[in-house]
Amino acid sequence: MPGFGGYSALGVAEIVVAACLTLLPLLVVGFFSEWGVRRSELLPTWVRVVRPAVLCVPYVLVSSAGGMFRWSWLLVYALLPVVVAGLMLDGKRVDPMQRGTWRELVVLAALGLAVDLRWLERAWPPHLAAFNKILLLDVGIYGLLVMRELDGVGFDLRLRLRDLAVGVREYLLYAPVAVALGLGLGFLHFHARWPSAIQAVGALLFTFLFIAIPEELFFRGWVQNLLERRLGRVPALLATAVLFGLAHFNKRAVHFNWRYVVMAALAGIFYGRAWRQQRRVVASGITHALVDATWSLWLR
Repeated sequence: MPGFGGYSALGVAEIVVAACLTLLPLLVVGFFSEWGVRRSELLPTWVRVVRPAVLCVPYVLVSSAGGMFRWSWLLVYALLPVVVAGLMLDGKRVDPMQRGTWRELVVLAALGLAVDLRWLERAWPPHLAAFNKILLLDVGIYGLLVMRELDGVGFDLRLRLRDLAVGVREYLLYAPVAVALGLGLGFLHFHARWPSAIQAVGALLFTFLFIAIPEELFFRGWVQNLLERRLGRVPALLATAVLFGLAHFNKRAVHFNWRYVVMAALAGIFYGRAWRQQRRVVASGITHALVDATWSLWLR
């Protein structure tokens, strides 16, 4: 039967179902966090720990559609969420004051490096490795927000006017500095052709949902949040910005892209300011999306 993009009709259906399943944890916790946590607490402990193994289902569907299914990768995507859930449940037990333990460090380092160094991307068909990034985010969401119940994260996708005001303010503060520095470093270049309004809106929405929100949840909601408890507000802001910059060392370059690192680290300061204003991931996500959309549409 005819399909799309080289996939059969059945393969396309499998990919669509996998996409819905992959986004489900993010959307449920983002819009109904308290309800989701309360429902989870009604389950036996062992069920709560093993339940996230179902996150392997999107891998099964997508890899089958692409003819790349491997039992070894299925094992990785089934066991990783369970290990993280177990570690976070234990972290909740030994650290009720939520100062942070080695468990959170291990989990965040593993998830962050897996994404940044693309450790698991070869498990996916070409052009569908983005599933890996969102699935690993789901692993963190379940572990840190549902099992660990980490507070002060601010992962609430219900937009407020204050989120918009804070997000736009930080964008306007960062943009002039970024444009001047980026042009001076040769990192930014004005496009010969500018996009239509429809293209701009589409790019902004896509960037907000699939790039800005995942990265802001990880770096601001989790990393900066936990570092604040150990280092204080300003050192945590700067340390997270540096880590955020370094996470871009291999973007759009074969070797260490120091220009990207500098620009991203500087941006991270403004993203962190937006998040900590009211501890809202959506606020920093707005700043992040506006910066990335401006860069990709007009200045890359």
